[in-house]
Amino acid sequence: MVNNAAIDFKPKKGLKNSPFEKTTLENWFYEINVGLTGAFICSKLICKYMMKKKSGIILNISSDLSIIAPDQRLYSHLGSFKPITYSVIKHGIVGLTKYLASYLGKYKIRVNCISPGGIENNQEKIFLKKIKKLIPLGRMAKKNEYKEIIQFLCTDSSSYMTGQNIIMD
Repeated sequence: MVNNAAIDFKPKKGLKNSPFEKTTLENWFYEINVGLTGAFICSKLICKYMMKKKSGIILNISSDLSIIAPDQRLYSHLGSFKPITYSVIKHGIVGLTKYLASYLGKYKIRVNCISPGGIENNQEKIFLKKIKKLIPLGRMAKKNEYKEIIQFLCTDSSSYMTGQNIIMD
């Protein structure tokens, strides 16, 4: 099973989001429910089947923002920013991964996570110029560059790996 649900607010010129101090509880709970509670519920439901089978793989998709905070300067030209919920959810996904790996290991269920960096996908030129300066390789990922790590984590090639957060950025 792959947990990949999230509301990823894409900052754009003219599209405003609430700053941290104005984030409503309604918005906080909605986004946490989609991204983190959703992963919890899906994992809970599928693990019952996997526990009976004594086999299974859960792969959680987090983000490089699970280990770093968003650099809000990347969005300053837009008058926008990355909301707090996205980073908090992605930190929580890593914690969920480690907990489930420890808890479900006795059932031979492996739980791992990937934390990908940003993928180039028609972002504004000024954003790309700013972010490429922060990335050691000088570019964002291409759309297909995460395919092999996902395949690896979902096959027997990683049969002795659980509870890991693979950071690819």
